[in-house]
Amino acid sequence: MVDLDGRHLLITGAEGALGAAVADRAIDLGARLTLVDLKTPRGSAEANCLALNLLDADAVSSALQEAGPFDGVLHIAGGFDMGPSVADMSAEALNAMIALNVTTLHNLVRAVVPQMEDRPGSAIVTVGAYNALSGKPNMGAYCAAKSMVMRLSESMAAELGPKGIRVNCVLPGIIDTPANRASMPDADRSGWTSPSAVADAMLFLCSPQARAINGALVPVNNGVED
Repeated sequence: MVDLDGRHLLITGAEGALGAAVADRAIDLGARLTLVDLKTPRGSAEANCLALNLLDADAVSSALQEAGPFDGVLHIAGGFDMGPSVADMSAEALNAMIALNVTTLHNLVRAVVPQMEDRPGSAIVTVGAYNALSGKPNMGAYCAAKSMVMRLSESMAAELGPKGIRVNCVLPGIIDTPANRASMPDADRSGWTSPSAVADAMLFLCSPQARAINGALVPVNNGVED
């Protein structure tokens, strides 16, 4: 059984459907939480809830130095844009996807890793995308950005594993959220993955029970290819 009793977890993107599911499940498992989003998350009374722009490196460093140290970091903040073809894509669109998905991760780990090096057995869990295992039409910017998240996660696993910090990345398929239902009203949702299922996978990877898992890219997509 996953046991997070007393462990201090940082969850970014905590106001989203997946972030909220991870936070709710983490509380059930006994974790102590710091929740981050652009607006102050509506977390439980026991959580430390912070409004923080993860693109502001100085603000991230200051806020998380005060809030930490952390036993686990679950980086859910990010963004998706279907976009045009690569040839028609603007530089601004590409840079926006990289900022939301990659720069936020980079700013976060620069702030938290120095604290975590003094807490052996700590873990970082990131969110890639199953679709980003290969390029997809009209998803070039998103696939590129999530591929960077995946490669950075693997590199961090190799760098931080010897220091007692594990890094793994989940690869969801389409998550069954209100936003996705609204944007794809006619889609077949039978293969979509529930936020709670992704949450369970992320929290397992963050737990001591996953102590032997480092550098993994873990599909969480119900075995559905698209």
